[in-house]
Amino acid sequence: MTIFSKIVRGELPCKKVYESDEFLAFYDIAPKAKVHILAIPKRELKDFNEIDPALMERFSAFILKVVEVAGIKESGYRLITNTGAHSGQEVPHLHFHILGGEPLGALI
Repeated sequence: MTIFSKIVRGELPCKKVYESDEFLAFYDIAPKAKVHILAIPKRELKDFNEIDPALMERFSAFILKVVEVAGIKESGYRLITNTGAHSGQEVPHLHFHILGGEPLGALI
């Protein structure tokens, strides 16, 4: 069980941004940008390799709603997921980082 699973079950608090039956978005406790939101499926999936296309389609629609609610859809945002040890994934539960609210600069 991961920290995100505990948040989904209500065992740990979070500052929710948006929620649906399948997904949850909340503010990161150690933000790397003015706006730093984590979007997760409520179902436990280790990483991006485990998501099926139909669920990813619904997750994408959810994330679009999150950036709208957060007020960063028009100004721009960065969407990141890490998969596996070499990527730096720290929590083995699929999650997307949504960063925005300020100019972020290019990564590549």
